[in-house]
Amino acid sequence: MSRPTGIDTSAFFADQHGYYVELRRTPGPRLVRNPQGLAYWLITRHAEAKAVLLDPRFSKDPRLAEQALSSAGYGVTGADSFFLPLVNSDPPDHTRLRRLVSGAFTPRRVEELRPRVEKLTHELLDAVPDENDVDLMTALAFPLPVLVISELLGVPYGSRGALLNWATRMLTISGSGSGPAERTRRLHRWFASLVAAKRPYVRADLPQDEQPDLLAALVVAHDQGQRLSDEELVGLLVLLLVAGHETTTGMIGNAVDALLRHPDQLALLRRRPELVPSAVDELLRYEASLARTTLRVAREDVEVAGTVIPAGSVVSVALSAANRDPDVFAEPDRLDITRARGPHLSFGHGIHFCLGAPLARLQTETVLAVLLHRCPDLALADPQAPQSWRPVGDMRGLLTLPVRLRPAV
Repeated sequence: MSRPTGIDTSAFFADQHGYYVELRRTPGPRLVRNPQGLAYWLITRHAEAKAVLLDPRFSKDPRLAEQALSSAGYGVTGADSFFLPLVNSDPPDHTRLRRLVSGAFTPRRVEELRPRVEKLTHELLDAVPDENDVDLMTALAFPLPVLVISELLGVPYGSRGALLNWATRMLTISGSGSGPAERTRRLHRWFASLVAAKRPYVRADLPQDEQPDLLAALVVAHDQGQRLSDEELVGLLVLLLVAGHETTTGMIGNAVDALLRHPDQLALLRRRPELVPSAVDELLRYEASLARTTLRVAREDVEVAGTVIPAGSVVSVALSAANRDPDVFAEPDRLDITRARGPHLSFGHGIHFCLGAPLARLQTETVLAVLLHRCPDLALADPQAPQSWRPVGDMRGLLTLPVRLRPAV
């Protein structure tokens, strides 16, 4: 077995796409090692990525690689690192849980949220201080998804500030001073308290699809027929906050940043705002906020592009690398908002395709449309300043995005 290549180093974060270009030069998976000491197989080419994401021989159950994960500091039990039951499960459990949540993301229900998302976007921009330079991540990209998730869940208005506070603790680098495992356990307890407060007001006589919000629908699923355990119920709520919020925040920031760094594409979008939906699709391909999938484990020896991945090995798919595979996308490093919609993998593929994709896409479309309308002079505060990427390997998102909303005075 070859010596693992280092990943998630400072050099990697400085030039992620250049790093992936080098990895793609060799067919098949590459063995890499992260700073925590975890060695795993990384898939970087588009065809191989789709094949692995569809292959049931790659499991999402972290217990199948408990020794390797534990030795690298990854919790595999309780609420340490693997607290997302829908993400880290296989059929039939995954099928059951996905069916329970999927009703929240029907095209009709998502589209019904569009006016509310637009209103929230305007309200957040209205609250921006009357200054030239603004951090768009803090002002808009970070709070908007939390507020939208609150709407989806039916979180009482009085508790939405607390949910935003929890999102800040969970998803910022500094956090609250406690470790990620402790923050996760506290978030579990917060959601458990929210469920307990909500339960007396849920109408058990209404079927799930007639409940006013997702939280009520999940409570009914739990209370009627025990199709959902206590841990699964709370875990799904944590998933909606962490997975849904972090990826959408990154998506919004990445999209705005990419457009501002490509003034020709921004100018085209201003002239033709009807291109916003296709522009979002290209922006998703160009700079995916989920750079790599959560980890999978080989149930048995599996050959991928001539390389045998041994049973028990940990595997991840580099979605960002697959999205710039020149065998699939012409001039993959060029942003082109008129590009024909292609098979990018930013929301995954197969049975774990992101359930929240329509809602994340709607939020990004809304933000771009509102900014184009409200801020005709939107620009980077300092175009020469380097981008400030979060040092988190699986995610691709900006720490800050200083912009100028109005002309300099």
